[in-house]
Amino acid sequence: VVGGRVGAALVTGASGVLGGVVARHVVERWGVREVVLVSRRGGGAPGMGELEEELVGLGARVRVVACDVGDRGALARVVESIEVLSVVVHAAGVVDDGVVGGLDVGRVERVLGPKVDGAWWLHELTCGREEVVDFVLFSSAAGVFGGAGQGGYAAANSAVDALAQSRRAW
Repeated sequence: VVGGRVGAALVTGASGVLGGVVARHVVERWGVREVVLVSRRGGGAPGMGELEEELVGLGARVRVVACDVGDRGALARVVESIEVLSVVVHAAGVVDDGVVGGLDVGRVERVLGPKVDGAWWLHELTCGREEVVDFVLFSSAAGVFGGAGQGGYAAANSAVDALAQSRRAW
């Protein structure tokens, strides 16, 4: 037991910059010894092999999983495969910038799926697991301040912020 965390850390968006930083942090600073790295491309994602090797070198057991976190069934299989899950970090996301006139449903869904659906599915799949002591959702100031051409991204981050507030309240 290190800092109350006895189980694994699940990191979505693990092949991205934020996901990699967080994965290193939970191993180096929090002492987590089991890490499940999730990205759409799994081990085929650029830099994933190096990240896995680095975490193993730090003493962690690492499992890399290819999963679209916007797919509830696929994400449920990943979550259910982790016997004791102490840390959930959702850093997955897609940016598809465009001015409102250039957006269509498909483009907005590409942004909302991994960020919002993924966050909601993680919440739903873990809210009954008492061993989860940390549930971290990455968001952006774009959800508050907006950004030129980032309507979908801003909406997705606002939704994630609302989920974080709701989860914290209970």
